[in-house]
Amino acid sequence: MTDQKLVTLKINDRDVQVPPGTLVIEATRRIGTEVPSFCYYPGLSLQAACRMCLVEVEKMPKLQTACTLVATEGMVVKTNSDQVRQARKYMLEFLLTNHPLDCPVCDKGGECELQDMVFRYGADTSRFVEEKIHRPEEKWSELVYYDAPRCILCFRCVRVCDEGMDVKALGVGMRGANSVIIPNREDHLECEECGMCIDICPVGALTSGTYRYKTRPWEMQYVSTICTHCSNGCKTTLSVRNHEILRSNNRDLSGINGDFLCVKGRFGFDFTKHPERIKQPLLRKGDKLYPVSWEEASETAAAKLKQILDANGPDSIGFIGSNRTSNEENYLLQRLARATFGTNNIDHHRTVDYSGLITALGDRAANSQLTMDQLYKSSAVLMIGNDPTNQNPLVAWQVRTGIRHHNTKLFILNSRDIKLDRKATQFIRVAQGQEVAAIRWMGREEGQLAPDMVEKLVQLKAALEAESEVAIVFGAEISGAAIAELVAFGSRLPGNVRYMALGDYANSRGAADMGVLPDRLPGYAYADNAGTREGLERLWGGVIPSKPGLTTPQMVEAAQSGKLKALYVVGANPLTHYGTLGFGRGNLQLLIVHELFPTDTSRPADIVFPAASAYEKDGTVTNTAGEIQLLRKAAEVMGTRSDFDLLRILSHQLAKIGLGKAFHYKSPSAVFDEIRKAVPGYDVQPAGLLTGGAESTHVHVSRNGHALYDVPAGLIRSAHDTLFTSGTLGHFCTMMDSLPEADAKP
Repeated sequence: MTDQKLVTLKINDRDVQVPPGTLVIEATRRIGTEVPSFCYYPGLSLQAACRMCLVEVEKMPKLQTACTLVATEGMVVKTNSDQVRQARKYMLEFLLTNHPLDCPVCDKGGECELQDMVFRYGADTSRFVEEKIHRPEEKWSELVYYDAPRCILCFRCVRVCDEGMDVKALGVGMRGANSVIIPNREDHLECEECGMCIDICPVGALTSGTYRYKTRPWEMQYVSTICTHCSNGCKTTLSVRNHEILRSNNRDLSGINGDFLCVKGRFGFDFTKHPERIKQPLLRKGDKLYPVSWEEASETAAAKLKQILDANGPDSIGFIGSNRTSNEENYLLQRLARATFGTNNIDHHRTVDYSGLITALGDRAANSQLTMDQLYKSSAVLMIGNDPTNQNPLVAWQVRTGIRHHNTKLFILNSRDIKLDRKATQFIRVAQGQEVAAIRWMGREEGQLAPDMVEKLVQLKAALEAESEVAIVFGAEISGAAIAELVAFGSRLPGNVRYMALGDYANSRGAADMGVLPDRLPGYAYADNAGTREGLERLWGGVIPSKPGLTTPQMVEAAQSGKLKALYVVGANPLTHYGTLGFGRGNLQLLIVHELFPTDTSRPADIVFPAASAYEKDGTVTNTAGEIQLLRKAAEVMGTRSDFDLLRILSHQLAKIGLGKAFHYKSPSAVFDEIRKAVPGYDVQPAGLLTGGAESTHVHVSRNGHALYDVPAGLIRSAHDTLFTSGTLGHFCTMMDSLPEADAKP
């Protein structure tokens, strides 16, 4: 970007320098001077509807709206003169003409922008004596309520739904004082139920069905943490009272998602208090699970695991991790499997091939991975497979916003129609499974493709070659050796090319980074890498095997056949995703599960430990772009424990009977300190995390003679979630699951 000469203007007798094109309202914020506004919102189109941002500009005969006025050289602005204050006071008086004075019962009371401005500018009387126009409150959906008399017609909700979400579910009806916001289905909403309209509303006109009349803002604590659903890593602010989550919104705008949250991030929190939540350790006695003490459950688990290990060897035990548990918990699980039990039979539900991408990039991986901010700023995006609107909502938001703000060009290669098609510069429809053939042709011009397809790919290739910053994002459709083909094509483009693999769940990337893989150690080092193994053996104690272990599908198959005698499952539901063992489980002698709810995997288990959710623990997670962020404990559910505590307790019970070393970490932060030293690419600065930011990993790996292999069918398996589903967890999000849109197919 070329350097631009800054514009100098004077605001309240202070010199300010801003880039050309800066609005006066933004210039005032640079010096900490607040100019009130209701309709203005950064990133959305300009409205100038509320007239609250009026300022006095020298040599201009009338007051000007700061939200539409562009700063120019030599401009002199006054934001707090008597004339300006009087104009704002009169504007508030006008807004209160029909606005009900019901602050004591309004859900927005205490965090209402109109309430704040009335207090600030002293509009305590009104000259209007006419009867206020009243309309009854409307229920647009289970999540969105509209109170027309409170609406000040700033049109923020209409614009964010249209421009930001590209849903266009809201509009304006009637005229003048009778104007109202109207939903797209006359008396109800049919949309993505993201709740952006609620968060962006400056008053109490739009309120949340999950929060209405439950508490007051000053009665709650606010905890900023990471959404536990998809892999994008959005920050959500949980509003907590008495250890119970009552609301989730975007009060804290410091996350990588800025002002965005989807329906899961805003409303998918009520699973924490679902009545089916497991709150006691369960032990099978006969054909039933019975509640037992923590001591009995942990001692029994340790004794039975050691018994099977002694009788059948380490290859008879398998471990299946989770893509929702924290980095620290995944790290401890794979350490337990490798150093304590001596097996590489450890894997998780892989929803995209992260190891394939890191390996294909090689030494370039550290600088070639795409962050969410870089995606937003890219000049072109090549999207292969996946449906980001449903599966990776923040990715879709970043692409849409980039198109609006930077004229980003979007190119899509997909076997199905997706919502982002209508924003695409070019959409190429391929047959299912032919994405790889299209990539191979663009890279090497090899393969048999139809002439019309070749013509489209030639156009696509030429368009990408003309761009300076290219983002390539792909889903589960591309894996193994096909990723190497994609990277080879990207390396031939003249511009700067970065890559992002689109996984499904909150810590899918972190599970892979931490080595919850049968052939890779933490940081993606191959299991037969002697140097890495020796370093970890010195750190952990025990002997780490070099032979790759079983994948998740292989472990489920081995459990069915009886080759695997024990299966230890943490926060996963493999018997749903990869088959079922039935109640009797064949010849599987032991099934231990950490779980929040009864599932197809926990119901037939021998021992079930009640686990805490991501909203009830501390730690870190890594999003699909390789950005690390902090989890912060918000709520507490009696009877549950974090997987960190459960693994630590088990390690002590095993050490007591002579198996392995006990974990002596006092907190998840102590584990992360070890991760920073032991996992290549994770040596990030804690200060950035502690202040609420995200730190990018710099993971890279050398193949050391290993060839990229074609991934076996079924190993990389996307759940193809919609906006209203979230794997097994989504079934217990009562409010979200009850929406009519939840029944619709993507």
